[in-house]
This record gives sequence, structure tokens and C-alpha cells, in this order.
Amino acid sequence: MIASTPRLVPFATAMFLLAMGVFMLLPLLVVIASSLSSSSFLVFPPPGLSLQWYGEILGSQAYIEAGWTSLKLALATVVLALTLGTPAAIALSRFRFRGQATIAALFLSPLILPSLIFAIGLLIVFSRYATGPSFLGLVIGHTVITIPYVIRTVSANLADLDPHLDEAARIMGARWWQRYALVILPQCRTGMAAGAFFAFNISFDDAVIALFMRAPNVETLPMRIYSTLEFSPDPSVAAVSTIMILMTIVLVVMLNRIFGLSKIV
Repeated sequence: MIASTPRLVPFATAMFLLAMGVFMLLPLLVVIASSLSSSSFLVFPPPGLSLQWYGEILGSQAYIEAGWTSLKLALATVVLALTLGTPAAIALSRFRFRGQATIAALFLSPLILPSLIFAIGLLIVFSRYATGPSFLGLVIGHTVITIPYVIRTVSANLADLDPHLDEAARIMGARWWQRYALVILPQCRTGMAAGAFFAFNISFDDAVIALFMRAPNVETLPMRIYSTLEFSPDPSVAAVSTIMILMTIVLVVMLNRIFGLSKIV
């Protein structure tokens, strides 16, 4: 006879999950509260409430330009990561060939390679064989570190793919590109959407690669935040961070409405 679970176990599990949730969300709440401070310094708790810092960043040319740079960088990264990562995931999931394990490990290696080491190597390569740090270097660096996420999400999607659909399309006379465009890719859309979400957020929030590949005329939003914290910390950095948090929430809600989180995660 199987013994019943002690009542203390579900209670302890619930308390542990609650504590973890508070531990993860409390810093975000502190940032949001600090963005509404009426003080000229970054303090918590705020002595008063004010929206002046949101007006400050929306009227700041430096923040606006950095935001546009991060947005363009993230969108370019998403396009390249999906373009390169999706075919790689299909090839690694649907075919068996010599050296497959080595190629898969190579594609996924940025997940375990420290970002600092990769950023230093990228800087050395561009300094020696190109014109040095540039926006193109940032795009390439962000594409490399985000491709593994696209491969993992699309591969997970392909694991549930019904192989008989592709076989039926082949029997009906569809060519290989028609099968991929009309049968396989539509069934990968949830994995591609999840990969695009990860790629966008990782690129938009990255500071390590941006620090090493930062050109005089290229400044991303995270670098702008760090510069402000270093020289003149004020609640404007909390306001920018709050906007980035809200942007992430909006993206999650959109993915849930379009695809459903249960199909993505």
C-alpha cells in the first residue's frame, strides 16, 4: 500500500514557491517604485511620487537615440537568428549525418561559453580583420548568442511534428521547397515565435557584448543606463528599466494571445 503524502509537504512546497516568487519579483517592484520618486537621487523608498523622470527620458535625445539603436539591433538580430537558426534546427532534427553531434554542439556552444570571453574574442577579430567595433559587429555577436535559443525552441516544436504530413505531401507530388514552406514551417511557428522572443530580449538587454563592441557613434540602451549610473545616478534609470519591464510583459501577453504560452513553453 502506498503511503499518502504528508500534509506538511504540499504546504512547504507552496511556501517555497511563494518565497521564490517574492524573491524574483521584489527587485522589480523596487525599480518601479524608484522610477516614481520625486527625489533627484536614486533612493528607496521614494520620499514622494512623481512622473517627472518619465518625461525626462522621453525628452532626452541620448535616451531616445540609444533606444532606437537597441531596437534596430534587436530586430536585426531576430531576423538573422530566425533565418539561420530555423533551417539549422530542421536539419538537426530531421536528418542523420556524419558529424551531427559535433555540429549541434557547435551551434549550442554559446549557451555555455561565458559572454565575457566571447565578447573579448569578437573584439579581437573585428579589431584585427575589420574596422574595429561597429554596429555590424554587435549584430553578428548578438546573432551568435541568440541562435541557440531559436534552435532549441524550434527543435522542441519539431519533436511534436507529425512525420506523416510531410510524407503525404511528398506522395501528392509536392517538391522539397513546397513541403518546407507549406508543411514544415507553418508547424514550427510557435517555436519560431518563442525563439524570436528570446532573441529580441537577449539582444535588447545585452550589455557585455555591447561594452566591448561599442563604437563612438553606437550606444545601446543598457550601455546608456550604465553610463548614467556611473556618472550621475538618478531615478531616470529606474524609469527606463520600468519601460523595459513593461515592454517584456507586453511581448509575453502578445505571444500568449497569438499562440498560447502552453504551446511555447
